[in-house]
Amino acid sequence: MYLSQDSAPSGRTFDQKSSVAPRMSLRPAASAFSKLLRRPRAELISAAIESWQIAPGTEVTVRPAICLPGQLDRIRGSEFGSVEEVLRDFKGGFASMQAATMGYRLKNVLLSDGTLYAEGAVRPLQRRARWTPAARPAREFDTASIYESWMGNRWFGLWLANDCPTYRLAEETGHPFTIGQRTGHKADYEDRLGMVPERGSSAWFRELHVFDDASNNRHKRRRADAIRNRRARDAMPDHPGVFLLRGNTGDPRVLRNEWQIAERLERTRGFQIIDPSYASVDEIAHLCANARVVAGVEGSHLNHGFAVMPPKSCALAIFSPTRAVSVMKMLTDRQEQDFAVVIGEGYDEAFTADIDDI
Repeated sequence: MYLSQDSAPSGRTFDQKSSVAPRMSLRPAASAFSKLLRRPRAELISAAIESWQIAPGTEVTVRPAICLPGQLDRIRGSEFGSVEEVLRDFKGGFASMQAATMGYRLKNVLLSDGTLYAEGAVRPLQRRARWTPAARPAREFDTASIYESWMGNRWFGLWLANDCPTYRLAEETGHPFTIGQRTGHKADYEDRLGMVPERGSSAWFRELHVFDDASNNRHKRRRADAIRNRRARDAMPDHPGVFLLRGNTGDPRVLRNEWQIAERLERTRGFQIIDPSYASVDEIAHLCANARVVAGVEGSHLNHGFAVMPPKSCALAIFSPTRAVSVMKMLTDRQEQDFAVVIGEGYDEAFTADIDDI
């Protein structure tokens, strides 16, 4: 159980007449009009009629990344934060207070074209496919629990690292719901993790639960540990490491000498090599769950390995100098694992890394 009786949402009775779904809703038009007037757009949770703490905030120790002298000086650009913020996280050596995990209950919420609308408040869940000023809800639900995030719908690695642990919260409040499709490895993970959400792209929720689960507190670590333990049951014995090939998958980010690096690690360090785009989640977990090092080019595919690698192991990420990110390091800090950094030379579209640095 992830919610105690004290922290679970209380009674769910309210005026049923006020919760009847409209035949047509103008909330998308009202939201667009507010944007044109440059009015601040309220986040969805501001419309909540009830909130509760699922788990308290806790401290995480931000470890110094393992890297050679001068490597961090090569960084020229970053994502998901400024260069200064990424450097701070890589240098580490401080404690970071992680926020509490919170739950919220809302009434009369519209889902249309990847966006949730509730009483003047909005939360995008994905990029809009098409915008219309009015929306007709395709289905009505008495209650549901949304566990997904915009970033999880955009990047597979963040879906695996963040949305999958949040799914367990949605199980507790009831009727998990997602707009996400069972594409690629997602279907495989859902089957292995027992995730069976309702799916839809247009709906009216008389009652909706959402969560603030972005922080990496101890409660989220326990949920991530449970995923790891479930996936690690059939792992190969302890071994030196795995190199996860990125190739040309995902956003353009090509390490020109990726194969040479992988083969060198295989020959001299006893690494296994796997291309996740051609492997099942069982095959990936079999190789990664007892690896002492999981290595590869920065990207969502690395989270296949990071999600199952054992305690006290090390993640090794190879970065383009124009795209350094510390999001993955936040996950290894949460799990008390090491994070090694190698900064290549070149640009996102094509760069190289020195095998001797690795």
